[in-house]
Amino acid sequence: RPGAASRHNLIYWRYGDYAGIGPGAHGRLTSGGTRYATEAKRAPEIWLAAVRAGQAELDQVIITPQDQADEYLMMGLRLHHGIDLGRYNSLSGTPLNAGVLDHLEGIKMIERTQKKLRATKSGRLVLNAILKELLVGK
Repeated sequence: RPGAASRHNLIYWRYGDYAGIGPGAHGRLTSGGTRYATEAKRAPEIWLAAVRAGQAELDQVIITPQDQADEYLMMGLRLHHGIDLGRYNSLSGTPLNAGVLDHLEGIKMIERTQKKLRATKSGRLVLNAILKELLVGK
């Protein structure tokens, strides 16, 4: 609803950088043009012991460009305005499957322009199924 958006979650859904702080926290950070998934120690006592010892380094994994595109798609379609197709294509290096897009648009699960892709109101109710079609149908 207008005025009721969760500002806290927008950073995830817009696929921005965020630091995960605390036991088991996850983050997504970009450094030197490389995007990393980060994860802190899960068990609170292990995490706290590492912090106290000055060894609270995060586990880091490089996120491939295709995985970045997939994450952007999964998070961005949760938003009413959807995703920027140019950003998706730039991340993935390839566009989404046109046949799958045509099918989903034909059954009114998505709407698209040359620049944007978004789930319809009906589509957001079954978003996981739509994402499966888009991600598997590449």
